[in-house]
Amino acid sequence: MSDKYDVIVIGSGPAGYVAAIRAAQLGLKTACIEKWKNDEGKGINGGTCLNVGCIPSKALLDSSHKYHALKEGYKNHGITAGAPKINVPEMIERKQKVVDQMSGGISQLFKANGVTSLYGTGKLLAGRKVEFTANDGSVQELEAENVILASGSVPVDIPVAPVNGETIVDSTGALEFQSVPKKLGVIGAGVIGLELGSVWGRLGSEVICLEAMDEFLAMMDQQIAKETKKILTKQGLDIRLSSRVTATEVKGKKVTVTYTDKDGNEQQEVFDKLIVCVGRRPYTEGLLAADSGVNLDERGFIYVNDLCSTSAPGVWAVGDVVRGPMLAHKGSEEGVVVAERIAGQKSLVNYDIIPSVIYIHPEVAAVGRTEEQVKADGEDYNVGIFPFMAIGRAVASDEAEGMVKMIADAKTDRVLGCHVVGPSAADLVQQVALAMEFGSTAEDIGMTVFSHPTMSEAVKEAALAVNGHAIHMPNRKRRKK
Repeated sequence: MSDKYDVIVIGSGPAGYVAAIRAAQLGLKTACIEKWKNDEGKGINGGTCLNVGCIPSKALLDSSHKYHALKEGYKNHGITAGAPKINVPEMIERKQKVVDQMSGGISQLFKANGVTSLYGTGKLLAGRKVEFTANDGSVQELEAENVILASGSVPVDIPVAPVNGETIVDSTGALEFQSVPKKLGVIGAGVIGLELGSVWGRLGSEVICLEAMDEFLAMMDQQIAKETKKILTKQGLDIRLSSRVTATEVKGKKVTVTYTDKDGNEQQEVFDKLIVCVGRRPYTEGLLAADSGVNLDERGFIYVNDLCSTSAPGVWAVGDVVRGPMLAHKGSEEGVVVAERIAGQKSLVNYDIIPSVIYIHPEVAAVGRTEEQVKADGEDYNVGIFPFMAIGRAVASDEAEGMVKMIADAKTDRVLGCHVVGPSAADLVQQVALAMEFGSTAEDIGMTVFSHPTMSEAVKEAALAVNGHAIHMPNRKRRKK
């Protein structure tokens, strides 16, 4: 038996479910295959992001921030309370309720838009056929005019720290701790490592992050990265750069980590829990038959062109499984564009304006190019920096750490990038992303009226500072080549 669809999507994470919904909105007969199951064995949508990634981690970040604020953050406001207590199992249970609600929301959206949900695994065969193995073990061959591969990514394993699910865990396991580790080790001080380290650090863990790289947040603007490290260190995170883990040994309920420090000396630390957060890799196991016609690149990503088309006609790939940053919103945008191109539209993704966020507190966010990138490209540029300590709303809220940094072309004044560490950084950067999408200059942003008092006034002032016109601080106009 063979069922025929206009579009079959494999994977219902942010890239896949958005692609499926948009395709169905455009009148295409669409099915979406998802292998995730809940504890009862029932198929659920959302992929890594909703089940063990973006959503649950933000739920825990929010819970831990509220606890820490109650314990430490309100004294300056004249607010005191009895010693707060944290019930970790209840916090984890709340996290799961959030996950269930969001996953259920996708199922409802599928029903509302006429997307057929298929729970199990999908393997791409030759000729745009898909072998669907349902969760009950039954196998069916499906046909489609177009197939969208959105299988996502999984944590990278390292031989020196094999995950055992108890003392050594990956990012998934770190979302399920039932008590606060007294001493927590994190291998990797990237986005995921910092977010998870912050969760448990706020709840009382002594957190040590071991980062092999010499630079902190090397992908970020380094001025913002240095400010972020200073803030995190003040919060109690022990971030050790140039620290390469060479061995781990589990003894009872403890794990001993051996690493070489920045001077090449061997060091050891004993932890109650160790989280391995050294990155993610594309997930393609069992996805492609040998004759599918889809090629992988040298790093294991599905090879696609700028329009997310693979080497096989009618087969597309989006999200973490293809080149580019592993960001949920990048994958979602690719999903929309692919669905629209299948329907005959001429949509494109603007890869130059994809924001990124680290959800620590205060947040770190960026859009566009860093100062290091612009300088390496040999372009003449101006920089405007404005600190939150000069923003009335930030001071009144006791949220005055950090800064906004804006970079603009010296000749055209067009905004090239914006980088923020501070309160509401994710939302502030999104304002600049919108401006950049329409080709705005720093002067355009500086001439825009911003509400007072708001955190976003820092964006306006940074834009003014680009050309030496900031109002609420002395101007130190800088031009570099």
